[in-house]
Amino acid sequence: MKHQEIIEKMTLKEKAAFLNGKGVWQTRDFKRLGIPSVFCSDGPHGLRKQAAAGDHLGLNESLPSTCFPTAATVANSWDTSLGEAVGEALGDEAMALGVNILLGPGLNIKRSPLCGRNFEYFSEDPYLAGKMAASYVKGIQSQGVYACPKHFAVNSQELRRMSMDAVVDERTLREIYLTGFEIAVGEGHAKTIMSAYNQVNGTYANENKHLLKEILRDEWGFDGIVITDWGASNDHALGVAAGSNLEMPNPGLGSARELIEAVESGKISEADVNERVDELLDAVLDLSKKAKDGKISFDADAHHVIAKRASAESSILLKNENKILPLKEGAKVAIIGDFAFEPRYQGAGSSLVKPTKLETVTGVIDQYKLSVVGMSRGYHRNGQEDDALRKEALDIARSADVVLYFFGLNEDSESEGMDRSHMRIPQNQITLLQELGQVNPNLVGVISAGSAIEMPWHHYFKAILHCYLNGQAGASAALDILTGKINPSGKLNETIPRRLEDTACFRYYPSQERTSEYREGIYVGYRYYEKAGIPVLYPFGFGLSYTTFTYSDLKINDAGISVTVRNDGDMDGAEVVQMYVALPGAKVFRPEKELKGFTKVFLKAGESREIEILFDDKTFRYFNVKTNKFEVEEGDYEIRIGASSADIRLSGTCHRQGTTDVLPYDPEKITSYMSGNISNVSDSEFEEILGRPVPDGRWSGELTENDAFCQMYYAKSGLARLVYKKLTKMKKKADDSGKPDINILFIYNMPFRAIAKMTGGAVDMHMVHGIMKMVNGHFFSGLGKVISGYFRNSRQNKAFEKELN
Repeated sequence: MKHQEIIEKMTLKEKAAFLNGKGVWQTRDFKRLGIPSVFCSDGPHGLRKQAAAGDHLGLNESLPSTCFPTAATVANSWDTSLGEAVGEALGDEAMALGVNILLGPGLNIKRSPLCGRNFEYFSEDPYLAGKMAASYVKGIQSQGVYACPKHFAVNSQELRRMSMDAVVDERTLREIYLTGFEIAVGEGHAKTIMSAYNQVNGTYANENKHLLKEILRDEWGFDGIVITDWGASNDHALGVAAGSNLEMPNPGLGSARELIEAVESGKISEADVNERVDELLDAVLDLSKKAKDGKISFDADAHHVIAKRASAESSILLKNENKILPLKEGAKVAIIGDFAFEPRYQGAGSSLVKPTKLETVTGVIDQYKLSVVGMSRGYHRNGQEDDALRKEALDIARSADVVLYFFGLNEDSESEGMDRSHMRIPQNQITLLQELGQVNPNLVGVISAGSAIEMPWHHYFKAILHCYLNGQAGASAALDILTGKINPSGKLNETIPRRLEDTACFRYYPSQERTSEYREGIYVGYRYYEKAGIPVLYPFGFGLSYTTFTYSDLKINDAGISVTVRNDGDMDGAEVVQMYVALPGAKVFRPEKELKGFTKVFLKAGESREIEILFDDKTFRYFNVKTNKFEVEEGDYEIRIGASSADIRLSGTCHRQGTTDVLPYDPEKITSYMSGNISNVSDSEFEEILGRPVPDGRWSGELTENDAFCQMYYAKSGLARLVYKKLTKMKKKADDSGKPDINILFIYNMPFRAIAKMTGGAVDMHMVHGIMKMVNGHFFSGLGKVISGYFRNSRQNKAFEKELN
């Protein structure tokens, strides 16, 4: 142990208390031992440090910080140098605001477009997600602050996220849901990892030895600390034994007492506790030392410039008929749409940032050489109809050369704590779009949305610029692209399907019961659409430019590939060269091809350059469930180089020797997976790749402390069912308002155990057990347990605190 001298001086009570948070954001300090406290803070695209008392849900106002584009936006840049620059700025602001651990980036895989938190995640592809996350981590940690990639692992839905069990086969787990974290740890050298709320194959992520010990620490060599998501701890003792260090936010001393009891009963060893204390001490002492020499302010203007660069590089030109863009100087334009007046530039929930400044299209349009004939909101973003607004917009559109229509998803469409039920834009926005098309055919759409949307209306537009959620400087970045000051270079980090029903997990998402079955396996995003032959609207990796690029001279050797890219147009611009790998005739089922490398190259008009993409340990591998490790299947691999997954320009082959003759599957038993037609996988096929029977996820019998509040629908207690109805009514009222209430959403999906984890020690698990008796119809015996537990917990807390002090 690195800090054995300090640990030998610590009592078991001090060790147990050290492994729990103090307050909402801080670790516990011990003056007697010279152990300081360090501060954690959201968020992935900007600091959310609160000025007043801290609270997990962001109810108290935060200090101003730069609101960068969200991860889902910056991933569209496919530019790791940009990711590192954003990370450096985030780390710089964290240091200036007294934050030691930045809780991000988020890199869960976009399994379904419906996940309410997709705006916070990089991609449907683990390689792209991992490379971008690693760049963020490098940048953040270069400033003396630790990055904390999250949520480890298989956290792909918000509905009942704290009580849901992700049932996923080992190959899919390793290839799809862990590869991004593997890259963030191996290449980014992340010093902290946040464990997820959910269970993974029946064991909570925070106490899952397979995840935290066997894979994260032993296989990947992670030497940092694991922090629970806020309230994600189920059994803290089992978490400590599995490799989890810090239970957050502030479970109180009841959790420390449970840890002591676990040691004394032999449930876990004190050696386990000592290991976790040593790791946490290493982080706390290192961060405290770095903070002593840290900055106390940051350059808000300089960071605004970085935010603008990130937005400009990450916006995607999806369509540009007749080269209507860039707009000609002096063009008569109509500015239509509520988002032009009040931008939707970030997601909702724990990542909500108070920006240092905020641009709007209507506020900066006068800086551009355009003739604005009028501006109108045109619609209400909450869906309410307004004939007067609609008429105003149509009248303005009639007199314009070009209509710039700003529209997208409202705040209530995407938020932490809730998943979307559909992929549609609010109908009143589409109705206005259709009417605008009747009075002016020159429509240019500018979309604000954090994830994929259905676009059956795309033919109304001559051009579409998808800005995702583009941060505080997004308005001028978008206008720079529309007017040609900047050549668009963004490429989609996810596929835009034609309709929700076409998505791989349509029948399996979200979970209806306790379990979420990942029956689609490795077929996520483009991996599914290509294998199953499902046409899409805009493919993965797609994005247009104002110039054209040609590819030539592909060369393949054992180390990687080289290719020459030329800018054949008359405008400087950047191209993302994408390398996909395929194995025709493979014995082990796999997608048609997979992204295994990329690079972004800037070329002046007429310039050409030879670029290289190297192979790495992930280029040819697959996870073999029989040998329990990554293997290479022997064969002639096709290396396909393209401008998107659907636009392959060059290809060649290279042979790779196999690493094993052991095949993991009997093809006759998994015909759905062999063909890729996994929309309705049978129990027997799923069990074949799962390697065990499909667990029964149905609710039955009494509710437990691991069931969510929303499950009180099934409660035997009439009072509990009344509470459920009241909560549901409050949630619906907030949803109908157009702005989701993150507090209500959190409570609605929160398991009963979290009452003991999120109340600062006021409630312990003994009291939660009493609450469960009440919920299950034993009101008076349960109430007695709660009351007696309250006084018992209070006495024990006071005695424990006295000893610590």
